[in-house]
Amino acid sequence: MNEAPVITLDGPSATGKGTVAGLVAQRLGFHRLDSGALYRALALAARQRGIDLEDGAALAALSARLAARFEANGQTWLDGEDASLAIRTPEAGQWASRIATLAEVREALLPRQRAFRCAPGLVAEGRDMGTVVFPDAECKIFLDASAAVRAERRWRQLLEKGLDARLPDLLQDLQSRDSRDMQRGIAPLRPARQAIRIDTSHLPVESVVEKVLERAMQVIDVGLGNSACD
Repeated sequence: MNEAPVITLDGPSATGKGTVAGLVAQRLGFHRLDSGALYRALALAARQRGIDLEDGAALAALSARLAARFEANGQTWLDGEDASLAIRTPEAGQWASRIATLAEVREALLPRQRAFRCAPGLVAEGRDMGTVVFPDAECKIFLDASAAVRAERRWRQLLEKGLDARLPDLLQDLQSRDSRDMQRGIAPLRPARQAIRIDTSHLPVESVVEKVLERAMQVIDVGLGNSACD
């Protein structure tokens, strides 16, 4: 039995992974996994319960009973409440980056992420989708952009959502997170083998989408995948 095909989109924060993943999934009729939202939801739930973000065992136990739901429209529900904005704050991003360094957390979330793989296919975005979660993915993409461009993108996104933000602080946060993600001992941020690198600094979103789709059509059979999501 063939497994459903997977397109992985890895890269640092604010490179456009979310937007591109959503559009690619929509164009192909594929499912979508936003792994960052999963880590952010777990970190937020931990903070709400007073769990130490360095306590890997407690976080892993929480992940097993995490009442989180991710909608196709990008909404995230946590404990029955809309947490879409709460998980997108700079603080939530920092918390997620901290727990992502813990082996217990990554191991606990691995099967939950792989469960998203089902017919007709999956677009998975994150930092280790092509290296760890789906190493056998047919199509691997690594998106990148300059830190200055990414900080401005994140700043505009937060302002549009009515959240306060200072551009210099966002730039510093992004650079700190990049360093932490790339230097962590477990599943560091790096391009997967055979990944196609795309610099999105000065490319329109639609151009990036077209590049991803062009590569996907070269290496995958959209007709593959006869498993089904529950």
